[in-house]
Amino acid sequence: MSFKIVADSSCDIIDEFREWDNFCSVPLTLQINDYIIQDDENFDQDDFIARMNANGGLAKSACPSPEAFREACEGDWDEVYIITITDKLSGSYNAALQGKLLYEEENNDDKKIYVFNSLATSGLETLAVLKIHELASDGMSFDQVCDEVDDYISNHEGLYFCLESLDALKSNGRLFALAAKVLEKIRVKLVCKRNAEGNISLAGQDLTNSRALVKMVSLIADEVKDKNLDGQRVYITHVCCPDKAEFVAEKLREKTNYKNIRIIKASGLNSLYASDGGIIVSYTF
Repeated sequence: MSFKIVADSSCDIIDEFREWDNFCSVPLTLQINDYIIQDDENFDQDDFIARMNANGGLAKSACPSPEAFREACEGDWDEVYIITITDKLSGSYNAALQGKLLYEEENNDDKKIYVFNSLATSGLETLAVLKIHELASDGMSFDQVCDEVDDYISNHEGLYFCLESLDALKSNGRLFALAAKVLEKIRVKLVCKRNAEGNISLAGQDLTNSRALVKMVSLIADEVKDKNLDGQRVYITHVCCPDKAEFVAEKLREKTNYKNIRIIKASGLNSLYASDGGIIVSYTF
């Protein structure tokens, strides 16, 4: 059975995806005042962050249209797997569901389409795409792939992040109330995580970024200390801070048994919300 994987652009793209002929990314739209771009393969992180910094660290995003997801379902495929950013942070998931319905209303075929809610963003979406590709390539049935990946997303993936600034999240209404209260009192560095519902929750805090990064690694190490990490992956996504990403990778090697640790650049959407100097750690267990 032939299959296609469709991800919105909150999925951080890795080289493998560019080599597949059955993968496509549906871009979100990014905006800084009158400057509007698509979050696609032409995204320039350094230029965008420079524009954000010149605008006080502020920018906005808009999710893809249902029509964009409908078009992504076109083609001679037996199965289409769509995955999006968590529905708690964007309308992309609902747009994908509507796009699926549009395709099915307009086409009388036997194509099977499923929309995954990644319950996250960034590297967790990337890791889920790899899992979909692995299972579908091995010949697993459509329903089994859907069940396995939904379980993988909910029970075998984790995400933490530590940002230099939470201004972009706060200005776009993506910041949870607890963090907003903390920020009103003192400018601390927060360690945040993806929770089971796909929301952001506060995991810890410290006075400096480097100490917060070490605390984040310790939290991850505690979570996976009793897990068999053979074959498991860690993706460290960064926004214009490869040295900081290397620091986190080194600490993870010291404190965990992860062997497959990879550093990647954030997509446009994740660059917007993580902002200059942001670090996102996505991992499987």
